[in-house]
Amino acid sequence: MIVKICGMRDAVNIHDVSQLGIEWLGLNFCPSDKRYVSQISSRAGIIPDYGSLKVDTSESNRPKLCGIFKDDMPQNIVTCVYNFNLDIVQLDGEESPVMLDNLRRTIDPDIHAGIKIMKTISVRTREDINQYKPYVNSADYFLFDMQTSEGSSKDWTILNEYDGNIPFLLSGNIGIEDLSSINDFSHPQFYGINIDQKFEKEPAMKDITLLKTFLEGVRR
Repeated sequence: MIVKICGMRDAVNIHDVSQLGIEWLGLNFCPSDKRYVSQISSRAGIIPDYGSLKVDTSESNRPKLCGIFKDDMPQNIVTCVYNFNLDIVQLDGEESPVMLDNLRRTIDPDIHAGIKIMKTISVRTREDINQYKPYVNSADYFLFDMQTSEGSSKDWTILNEYDGNIPFLLSGNIGIEDLSSINDFSHPQFYGINIDQKFEKEPAMKDITLLKTFLEGVRR
C-alpha cells in the first residue's frame, strides 16, 4: 500500500517528508486552495514559467510527484508537468474522458513519457461509485474521495461496490484516528491512501512527528 502526502509546498518540509519513505507527494495547483503551488513568471512571453519549488527530481528513489488540478486549462497542466517534472496528474473536477485522453497524448511521450493520470471520484453513496465507469479506458488510477458528515464514522466498506480493474487510492480527511479501519479494509484494487490536512501544523506544512506515528501504525 502506498501513502500519498498531499498539499506539499515548502521545499524543506518536502525534503523531511521524503525521508520518511513516502511513495507519492502531492502538489496542489488549484489557485483557490490554501496549499496552492505557484509558478514564477519568466516574463519572456513565449518561454514557459518556472517551477517555484527547488526539489531534486534527479534522485532515482525520490517520491513520485503528483500534481492536483481541478477543471484547469490543458496548457496549464502541461506546463506544470514540464516545470515540476510531475509523474502523475490528478484531476479533481468535471474533466471528461476525452479530456483525459487528449491530455495524455499531449504529454506522453514528448513532455513526460509514461505519465500517469488519476481521476478523483467523490463518493457519498454506493451509487456514486459508478461514476468511475466512463473513465475505465482513460485513467490509470482512481482516487475515491469519501464524503462523510462532520463527526460521522468512515465506512470504507462502501467501496466494496467497486468492481473495476483499475487500482484506487482511498481519501477523505483521513487522520491518525482512522488507523484501525484502514488496516482492516481490504479490496483487490486497494492501492494506497491519500492524507493531507489532519497532519498539518499549518496549511502546506506537515507535522513530521505525527506522520511518523501514523506510518508506523499503517505499515505494521
